[in-house]
Amino acid sequence: MSRRVTPALLASALFLTSMVGCSADARPAQSRQALPAEPQPTVTATPQVPAGTAPQKSFAVGVRQLKLNRDGRALPVTLWYPAVGAAGGATKRSAAAADGRFPVVMFSHGLTGRPEDYATILTRWAAAGFVVAAPTFPHTARGSDGNILDVLNQPADVSYALTQVLALDGKAGDPLRGRLDAERVAAAGHSAGGVTTIGLFTASRDERLDAGVVFAGTALGVGTAFAGAAAPQLFVHGELDEVVDYAAGKAAYDKVPWPKAMLSLPKGDHGRALLSDGATLRVVSDASVEFLRWTLYGDAKAKGRISTDATRGDIATFDDHL
Repeated sequence: MSRRVTPALLASALFLTSMVGCSADARPAQSRQALPAEPQPTVTATPQVPAGTAPQKSFAVGVRQLKLNRDGRALPVTLWYPAVGAAGGATKRSAAAADGRFPVVMFSHGLTGRPEDYATILTRWAAAGFVVAAPTFPHTARGSDGNILDVLNQPADVSYALTQVLALDGKAGDPLRGRLDAERVAAAGHSAGGVTTIGLFTASRDERLDAGVVFAGTALGVGTAFAGAAAPQLFVHGELDEVVDYAAGKAAYDKVPWPKAMLSLPKGDHGRALLSDGATLRVVSDASVEFLRWTLYGDAKAKGRISTDATRGDIATFDDHL
């Protein structure tokens, strides 16, 4: 979509909320200018990650900060990673990294959010054997100027941050030297971060990405011209979402041309369950862990467990096209 049209659309549909929010109903009003036709996506059918086996043990989790800057855009990045020590305890700042080479997941927060808001689910991903890197965006994080239109710049922020994070694998003396698997990378995000994540597979396709996880997201502003090698997608959306209409998330999901699944929460709102522990978060985190094990480690057994975890306890329904 052209940048001439999308800022006006985004401004009319996105608004700040007291929680970690994103867009309002993405359905265009009849009086709004018609959108130009999107280009047809160019896709390939074969996922990029070869078959393998994900670690089944849980890791201790370390946490550290990177201070990045992209052309004057400050991008501090929080890193959670598998660490040496007993699993199950509190995260340890700057802990020694566990042995192994771990896939990388780039996570994008929502409007008025910060990476630490999502620490519960992100540390679970790290404990399962993933390095999670979460930028704090300069204009949409809590405490920033709240420029909603800057969401359109965030896919480039994530790609830049990914490059810098992967460079740590070869950086002498860095605690993550030799620990990052640059061939196994995913993107994930909530709300405005979900928009950012979709953008990384459409208008701002980053070919390094092998999979995506979209929480309460919409394609507003970034389009649905999914392109490049097949990158399986997991969408998670509350059917009672008061900020991003469930139908808007489902519409974006329907356009995904690759293996995909949608975890729908009949009693779910815009995503408060992602921010604190509970039955819903456990279902979402367990299903997303198995999805990442399959898409990034190539673990076929993990793929078979996704639907079981997603439908546990009648908390969610699962549309499975994986």
